[in-house]
Amino acid sequence: MLVPPLAHIEAIDRTDLNRLLTRWGHRMGAYTRPSYAIEAHHALFEHGEPVAVTAAGETVRETIGRTGISRARCVELARLCAARRDLCRPMLRLWREMIFPAVAAVHGRDLAVSYQDEALHTGDLYRFDGWLLLGKGGGGGPDTRTGRPGRRMKIWAWPPDLATAALSRLTPPSGRPDPSSAGA
Repeated sequence: MLVPPLAHIEAIDRTDLNRLLTRWGHRMGAYTRPSYAIEAHHALFEHGEPVAVTAAGETVRETIGRTGISRARCVELARLCAARRDLCRPMLRLWREMIFPAVAAVHGRDLAVSYQDEALHTGDLYRFDGWLLLGKGGGGGPDTRTGRPGRRMKIWAWPPDLATAALSRLTPPSGRPDPSSAGA
């Protein structure tokens, strides 16, 4: 006798994403940013019920932190949330192995990035999953778009080899990114 699937992933819309983020108490709340070039939300289902979600899109800023890497190369993992804490790690792995490559291919991107708020998380989730710590961002005063206080962020990237190569092309011997190559 065949049994129904125990788990599966499927695309969800912003309404369902936000309902689940709210239900599960995501600290950043609903995904409210404007629609940019990319908007791809997915849920992991267990026995037909959603148990984890991801929200991916294009980065808000043209450049990833102070790295010099252009957003035109990137898909940002903007939200990761689960009904049970221990499901975030497998959802992150499934996102980077299955969802990110498909979204990146459709949009001609090659890097995944995620901004981790230092006040809310340690970053271990990304570190243990093999992501590269690109650097830091935020924290430099009020957000110029919203006026909200700046938050200190760590910026993580996948795959690490491409992120390292992108940084090395943009970083001259002085150790500071070369602004003339930011669109590379």
